[in-house]
Amino acid sequence: MFHAATPSGQNEQSKKNEQNEQPKTRDAFFDNAKYLAILLVAIGHSWEPLKGDNRVLQGLYMVVYSFHMPAFIIISGYFSRSFDLRPDRLKRLLTGVAAPYVVFEIAYSLFSRYANDDPHQKITLLDPLYLTWFLCALFIWRLTTPIWKLVRHPLPFALGIAMLASCTPDMTDDFDLQRLAQFLPYFVLGLVLRPEHFRWVRRRAVRVLSVPVFVGAPAVGYWAVPRMNAGWFYHHDSAQEFGAPWWAGPVMMLLMFACSLLLTAGFYSWVPSRKTWFTALGAGTLYGYLLHGFLIKGAGYAGLFHHTWLHRPYGVLLVSALAVTAVTLLCTPPVRRVFRFAVEPSMEWAFRRDAAELARDRTQFAQPAVREKVNA
Repeated sequence: MFHAATPSGQNEQSKKNEQNEQPKTRDAFFDNAKYLAILLVAIGHSWEPLKGDNRVLQGLYMVVYSFHMPAFIIISGYFSRSFDLRPDRLKRLLTGVAAPYVVFEIAYSLFSRYANDDPHQKITLLDPLYLTWFLCALFIWRLTTPIWKLVRHPLPFALGIAMLASCTPDMTDDFDLQRLAQFLPYFVLGLVLRPEHFRWVRRRAVRVLSVPVFVGAPAVGYWAVPRMNAGWFYHHDSAQEFGAPWWAGPVMMLLMFACSLLLTAGFYSWVPSRKTWFTALGAGTLYGYLLHGFLIKGAGYAGLFHHTWLHRPYGVLLVSALAVTAVTLLCTPPVRRVFRFAVEPSMEWAFRRDAAELARDRTQFAQPAVREKVNA
């Protein structure tokens, strides 16, 4: 009855322990999805200075912006499900999110001040600049994860917060709380999703149904250009700041949430589940995200987007291809090794060593001495 008392039971238990200690293999689907989503982010940023009065490009821009960050945020929430206030996870949050936020907030501020010759650009950690809002939001979202685990219906609660934020113009700009609140439902959705949900969305039937959705989306975007402010997709402002009545904020929030989920599901359905040549790049998407902004902003400061031919279809295609190439290179291992000090600093010097770690070190140090005594 008591297998632990037998040699075979001990072997079985040791095998289980070894299996538990082995690192879990990465799911190729999520790495592929992160890589493809970061490509859409870079393409969207490269289109921003080119869209001008081009209604077709403006419509495509709206389509991309309606789901590229939600797709990325949902995966971020999904991988935050196990987060708690354990010391090792808090350390990871500080080194992997908070520290890069500080580094890149300062870096983008200095870049804007000197590359754009803008002496009025302040260096402040309270007002996220350009891309850094995501790190600030992710830090706060992840800290609140234990709370969302306690709430009985977390997604409706998060949607309620987003709807209230969308009609609250007096919300402070500190830490970009407006955007943080309006994107919150996507993070919470990721927290409540399970592996079977992602398997369901990758079924052949969903892929087939997504084809008319993505065929029709550009047409809807084209129709919406003169009728809708693209700023709604940034989730940075309230309804009143768009000159709309307060009730338009909650209504638009729900409509955009539904549209984003529809397009995100279609996007996930076409993401390969197998390992591909770009799967390994999915582990470096934060590098691509944080670094490609310097290229986009630098090109803008240098006036490169002012060339008329870049605003023509072949120019847009060229810029899109360059954005894809650049962000791909920025996700590669050589680039990650160079910039790891900024994106993933170890910062061991900043933390106290916990009692368990010190005990392990003492045990490892003592074991050779014990062996020497036995041999003697």
